[in-house]
Amino acid sequence: MIARTEIVMSTLVTIQVVGASATAGADAACADTAIGRAFGWFHEIEERCTRFDEQSELMRLTAQTGVPVPASPILYEAVRFALHVAEESGGAFDPTVGHRMEAQGFNREYRSGEMIRSAIAQRSTIAPEGDVNYRDVEMDPDRRTITIRRPLTLDLGAVAKGLAIDTAARELAPFRDFAIDAGGDLYLGGLNPQGVPWSVGIRHPRRDGELIDFLRVSNQAVCTSGDYERQTSGDSPSEKGHHILGHHILDPRTGTSSRAAASATVVASGAMLADALATAAFVLGPVDGIHFLNRMGVDGLIVTPDLQRYETRGLCHAA
Repeated sequence: MIARTEIVMSTLVTIQVVGASATAGADAACADTAIGRAFGWFHEIEERCTRFDEQSELMRLTAQTGVPVPASPILYEAVRFALHVAEESGGAFDPTVGHRMEAQGFNREYRSGEMIRSAIAQRSTIAPEGDVNYRDVEMDPDRRTITIRRPLTLDLGAVAKGLAIDTAARELAPFRDFAIDAGGDLYLGGLNPQGVPWSVGIRHPRRDGELIDFLRVSNQAVCTSGDYERQTSGDSPSEKGHHILGHHILDPRTGTSSRAAASATVVASGAMLADALATAAFVLGPVDGIHFLNRMGVDGLIVTPDLQRYETRGLCHAA
């Protein structure tokens, strides 16, 4: 097995290719080269889609209001897909929450520790009006341009990492059996080293070091959104009152941290789809979230703050 780990997109990313080893000569060299190309996509997509760098393509886009801006294929696809999920979810997922996240303290660049202020924040201390949403972003598929109609900040955090995982997976597809783990967001190709589908543990949202379920997957992505991941207070989640303060998954419709779920896990054909739908399902809550996942043709598990479980019928549990 060949494996490599790097820090990118504010998380540890590990890529491993099953069946290739350091003693396998040409196969190992090919696998190592493919892994290098896969990490290259992570770095390029981060550089284009991050809101934590004023010079990124995303931030240069959002600094221009009312002007059609030509976009690279990477940024165009990320924004296009984010708007599609926003429409399908009725705004439960919305990439225009960037300024609200920044205002709540989620604006520190992970490598430098520097606090990043968007163009909106630099121009004014007053947040945009509450009705700013995904409909204020216009796509022109013929000219491949994006127009930001009103001052806002796009956050592609629930899309860009999944796009990087999917693009990396295409680089590794010739090896058939491989795994990409980007901070718990996974794509698992083929079979594991034991020659069976991969077993994926789902983190317990209230008990550190414990798992709440296991799934069996092959050639699929598994992504989880949880209220334990990042909090402005820096405190660890507590079971006291089943209440988490200031976590990073905002309900775009209210501008506050969503309280309907403790975690939402989605299994889908790709990580960009799974990551975005997990965020939307988390915000929608257990009943509406499961209906949404069924309508979108994916499987998933939603755990409420009091640890009730809701899941789609096709969710494949590990034996």
